[in-house]
This record gives sequence, C-alpha cells and structure tokens, in this order.
Amino acid sequence: MPHFTNKEIAKIIYEIGEYLQIKGIAFKPRAYEKAGYSIENLEEEVTEIYKKGGLKAVENIPGVGISIAEKIEELIKTGYLKYHQMLKKSLPVNISELSRVEGVGPKIISKLYKKLKIRSVKDLEKAALGGKIAKIAGLGSKTEEKILKSVEFFKKSSGRFMLGDILPLATLIENRLKNLKSVDRVAIAGSIRRMQETIGDLDILVTSSDPKEIMDFFVKMPEVAHVYSTGATKTMVRLKNGIDADIRVVPDVSFGAALQYFTGDKRHNITLRIVAEKKGLKLNEYGLWKGKKLVAGKTEEEIYKTLGMATPAPEIRNDSGEIQAAIQNKLPKLINYGDIRGDLQVQTNWTDGENSIEEMAESAQALGLEYIAITDHTKSLAMTGGSDEKKLLKQMAEIDRLNTKYKIQNTKFKILKGAEVNIMKDGSLDINDIVLSKLDVVGIAVHSHFNLPRAEQTKRIIRAMRNKHADILFHPTGRLILKREPYDVYMDEIIKVAKETGTVLEIDANPNRLDLKDEYIRKAVSVGVKLSIDSDAHSKNSFHYLEFGIAQARRGFAKSSDVINTRSWQEMLKLLK
Repeated sequence: MPHFTNKEIAKIIYEIGEYLQIKGIAFKPRAYEKAGYSIENLEEEVTEIYKKGGLKAVENIPGVGISIAEKIEELIKTGYLKYHQMLKKSLPVNISELSRVEGVGPKIISKLYKKLKIRSVKDLEKAALGGKIAKIAGLGSKTEEKILKSVEFFKKSSGRFMLGDILPLATLIENRLKNLKSVDRVAIAGSIRRMQETIGDLDILVTSSDPKEIMDFFVKMPEVAHVYSTGATKTMVRLKNGIDADIRVVPDVSFGAALQYFTGDKRHNITLRIVAEKKGLKLNEYGLWKGKKLVAGKTEEEIYKTLGMATPAPEIRNDSGEIQAAIQNKLPKLINYGDIRGDLQVQTNWTDGENSIEEMAESAQALGLEYIAITDHTKSLAMTGGSDEKKLLKQMAEIDRLNTKYKIQNTKFKILKGAEVNIMKDGSLDINDIVLSKLDVVGIAVHSHFNLPRAEQTKRIIRAMRNKHADILFHPTGRLILKREPYDVYMDEIIKVAKETGTVLEIDANPNRLDLKDEYIRKAVSVGVKLSIDSDAHSKNSFHYLEFGIAQARRGFAKSSDVINTRSWQEMLKLLK
C-alpha cells in the first residue's frame, strides 16, 4: 500500500478544491478546503486511520464526507487519484506553484492560462516582464506590477520550507530511528533545532553500533524520493516533499561536538571557534582539542563549559549576543515550552473556524490549557461571515452559558469573550465601543489594504492601538511565510506606541505566520512591551501551534514574564487595558 503523509493528502485535496473553483463550481471548493485543513491538522496519520477502520473511519474525520473519503481511499490503495488527474489534465498548470504567488488566485490562474497559456511561475514572470498581463481585460498594469513583485518574493523563498511542515516529519523520522536496537543516541540538528521560521534541509545525527543498518534503513524510508549518495557513515537523500535530508553516524565521544557544530548557524560557529582559539584550543565537528588531545566532545554542555561559558539554548545560536552573554553568565531565562496557560486567539464555527466554542474549549482542556479567548472575526471581513454587534452579543450569551455549565461541573476552565476586530483603512474599528467594552479580550488586526504607504499604514495601526478597548495587536505585520511579505510599517514606532498605550503585541504561532519576527520580539522585550503567544486556531487540532510561538519567543530572548498568557486568566486580564 502506498504511503502518503497527511500533508501530501491534504495538498491533493486542496488542489481539487482550487480546480473546482477555477471551473466556477459553487460550494464544493469550500468543502474540499475544509477537508484539506482538517486532514492537515490531524494528529493521527490518515493512512493509519484507514488501516484500522477502513472507509468508514476516514468518513468520520471532521469535514470529510463520503465523496471525499472515497477519493482518499482510492489514493491510499492505489497511489493515484483519477479525479485529481482528470482535473489536472483539463487545466495543465502548476496550480500549487502559481497559487503561492500572492495575488494569483484560481480565477486569475484560469484567465492567464486561457489568454496566455501560462502554466508556471516562470511563464508568469516572462509574461509580466513583457507587459502581456496588463493587456488582459480585468487585470491591468497595477495587477501586473503586483504580480512581478510577488514573483520576486516567490523566487527568494524558493528552496525553503516552513518549520511547521518539516518539524513533524523530522520528529517522525527521529522516533523511527530511536526504535532501532543499534541506535544509542539520535538528534535533529540544523535550522530545525534552532526552530527557525523556514528550513533549508534536514540534518540528523546518530550514534550506533551498526552504521550500515542505519544507512540501509534511511534510504528505504517511504518518504525518500531520490538517493544522492550513501556511504559507511553518511547518506544524503531528497524526500518526496522536496527537502534534502542528511544522516551521519558519529562516534559517541564526538556526538556533542557534532550536535553543536550542526546546530549553531555559521556566524555562531565562527565566533565560537575564535573563542576557542584565544584559549589555545581548536573546535571542529569532532570535538574540542588541545593539540591532538580531545578535551571535550561527548556533550554540548562540556564543550561550552570548557570554553568558559554557559550553554546557549539552540534557538538563539545565531551570533546575536548569545556568546558574550554566555561568557558573562548573563543568558536570559527563556520562556519554556509548556509555560502557556491560555490561548488568546481562537476562531470557531461562528465565523470561519471548523468547530464549536465547546469543542474548542474541550480540545484546549485536553492539552492542559486553563482558558481560551474566543476571537472570531468581525463584520467587515465578510468572507468569514464576520460577526456584527448583534451576533457578538449573542455569542457572549453562549459563552456565559458554557462558563456556568463548567462552574456547576466544578470545572476550572474559563472561556473568555473576545473578538478579532478589523482595523479599517482609516484606523477605526468595525465594532462600536459599547460592544467592545463588554468583551474580555479585544484583538485588533489588519485584513485589507496591505499596500498602503509606510507612513499611512503605520498611522492607521497606531490609531487603532490608541482605542481604549484595543488590548492586543494580532499578527502585527501581516506576513504569510513564503507567501506574502509583511506590509510596510514602521515597527519601531508600533513598539513605541505599544509601550505608551499598554497594547500587547501578539506572537501568532500559526506556522504560516510566526508573526512577530524574532528581531521585533527582542526590541519589544527590551523596552518592556508585553507579548501574547496565541495559536490562531481555526480547528480543535491547531492548539499544538503554540509550540511554534514559544520557539519564536525564545528566539526573541523573551522570558515567561514577558508573555501575558503564562499567567492565570485573572492575572492576565489585569495586564490588559
């Protein structure tokens, strides 16, 4: 039976929805989009669900009806989906590639193919540079200009993969290796261990009594698409998702040295080698040496200790002051994974989420959270079915009902009333102050007019921040990793006003966003601006995103005390306006 990851299955389901949207078919595209999202965020592999329970079990996956379940069954059983291939043949374009270009949606893809036979991003760029897109009715020169800008961003981003896509795969491979009898130690290194926003390749280190077994096992993994080379202790492959993966079997005495070498970025390692040289030592991937004598290498800690410093957390090994801080024993006590007690950005099926308020609450409880804030979109974001004042009041009553139920059951979990309120072009909010005053948590966010000039965009956001009810600025720069650049804004000014107004800046943990960037987190922390780490969950399976947000906070040198939702909900609310 062919092996497909949830990500691979979801990609095919998403593509079917996009093809149907291009064809102008109503309702079905949304059904495929919901199914794809649900599959992508499942904790259990769909292939395993099918093995255990067959077609019926797949049909029971939230958002997956009988028609989509049958298609998934066909894909799992045969490795091929006739319906998907038929759609691809009817419109022979690289839809997954083209749709990564901001501003190029299904309708534009269809028009570009019909008019100019554009099949790829390469074709798209050529046509735009030749001024051909501007001549198409309904597009014009502004669209052409925007497409060219988006293509440049696409090209810069090519060859990179989102952390949220690669970490689960890396963890899966790591766990497989741990289960081999000949494996003593195994670790994922590189940019994944630093929890960077995007990943270039996958580095795996192993100590083993049988290196050949490791090499043979690695090349035979179902995810492997191509083997570049395989040797006695090192193998290089390309996985089916396009990322390159290397595995090395290293001596036990050198495991720590190798882990340090393949974890720190280039700048960190160069600076560390200079520190070693000043002490008359030599540092490489095999160990720390005094002449020909190995003085440290088995663990990272003994290497850093021998060099006279504390061990910096992997997330901050990028030569941004961490080595000097380690030498002076002044490394910050970073927020820990598991410190988050509540999630302050949660969407439900009242707008564009997948699950009910109660279902989201139950899922959050199961993961050990103590509270969530329901922050559905508001009315000006029509595509989400955003709430107006009347709908918000109705939702508040439902939250009161559920909280009363929890109180009767002696359940300590708390649902907070909130909203993700849209910032209008002029900086006003699309919900009136009377209703805003009744909410526990008011998040504000930009969802339109991304291309305003920097000064105007900054002024717009600052006006919204100055609203006395605006508690948290959600996803402050609006970026979508590998998809959309942040809008042009003076972040230093935003941070300054956040401090002045007491507005919390969010670290949106969704791996598509990871917004704020670590450099802005550091600036915010340095001036005492408070942060929140939120999942931006749109389904009950998305609360695990918090891990990525915590990693982002750690890379920004944030402590637990810098983040408001490391506190109880009562204490947290006192920090809001």
